[in-house]
Amino acid sequence: MIGELLATINEWIKGFGLLSEGWRTGIIVFALVFGTAVVAYVVSHVVRGLERKFSNTRNIWDDALLHAARRPLVAFVWLQGVYWAAEVAHHYSEAEIFKANQKLLELGFIWIVVWSLLGLIKQIEQILVSPMKMKKPMDYTTVNAVSKLSRAVVIITAVLIVMQTLGYSISGVLAFGGVGGIAVGFAAKDLLANFFGGMIVHLDRPFKVGDWVRSPDRNIEGTVEHIGWRVTTIRTFDQRPLYVPNAAFTTIAVENPSRMYNRRIYETIGIRYADVSQMADIVSDIRSMLENHEEIETQRTLIVNFVAFNSSSLDIMVYTFTKTTQWVRFHEIKQDILLRISDIIEGYGAEVAFPTRTLHLPDGVRLAGHESGERESGERAGEEPVSGNGKVSFEGRS
Repeated sequence: MIGELLATINEWIKGFGLLSEGWRTGIIVFALVFGTAVVAYVVSHVVRGLERKFSNTRNIWDDALLHAARRPLVAFVWLQGVYWAAEVAHHYSEAEIFKANQKLLELGFIWIVVWSLLGLIKQIEQILVSPMKMKKPMDYTTVNAVSKLSRAVVIITAVLIVMQTLGYSISGVLAFGGVGGIAVGFAAKDLLANFFGGMIVHLDRPFKVGDWVRSPDRNIEGTVEHIGWRVTTIRTFDQRPLYVPNAAFTTIAVENPSRMYNRRIYETIGIRYADVSQMADIVSDIRSMLENHEEIETQRTLIVNFVAFNSSSLDIMVYTFTKTTQWVRFHEIKQDILLRISDIIEGYGAEVAFPTRTLHLPDGVRLAGHESGERESGERAGEEPVSGNGKVSFEGRS
């Protein structure tokens, strides 16, 4: 077909008797390339117009399909145009290089199909996790894992097809993979362990991108940024990236505070021994305050009790949960509660205790500083210093 077409065009141009065969070949090749450029330009603008038109419809999948197919369609037009131009050059020159035209066309077509599929997978992934396009967006970690697996399947399939196109036996490649897989497995056991660890993370989903995680077994704490097939990237709270091999998550305990229902307030507050008569009323008022606090989750455990005679205080345990799980808001609520407890204690004329020591002295033993202080005080009052048993109290941090 191409020979008959070229012969007709050649006879038509030859009839003018003005151009040599080389010039005639150049004109035909130029015309094909120029026509390819025009067609590619038209196709690109037509697809863009369809994208704008379908963007106003409720169907979101046609937008994804058009956006994924626009560039591959333009590439397909160029592939066909260059192929026909090369065929024309091959018809006139018989050069060895042009004998690979058919193989290059097949490989180019495979590449365009793979490009289209990878673009479509990416568009679908973006749609499924977008709250703007989906009423109930899917979990990003799950969608990302399925997307990666789909891309891997497409690429592996494409590689096998390319090898078959180039004349390699797929059965031989698979047999080699079976025999060499053992050696590769031993050589890359850590890599495979990380790969399967990543699969476990994607399947069990102990955490997802954006979660705050920590491990009591390792010095790992921060926000998950990316879950790869080999490593998981965690941004620590000092804003440093931490790269954790996925195999580690199969052997360590992982805590996910992002999934907590409430945050806990657990404090022990001590009052003075001198205020023991007010203890029951103070405890009752603190409990009532917490039960009526708008930020306290009363459906969970709430404990306010006098729990211990400590060395220098009477201890009250305050155990409750806030409704919020946000870190900053939690501390604001905790501050408000502690201030209210302080007001309740002060309202009864009591005080929050701090460590004190009382020193008892034997009869006849006095401190020099204490004695001079009493003498000066007595002289100022016109009295004699008082003698007797010594007892000095020191209040302060022990």
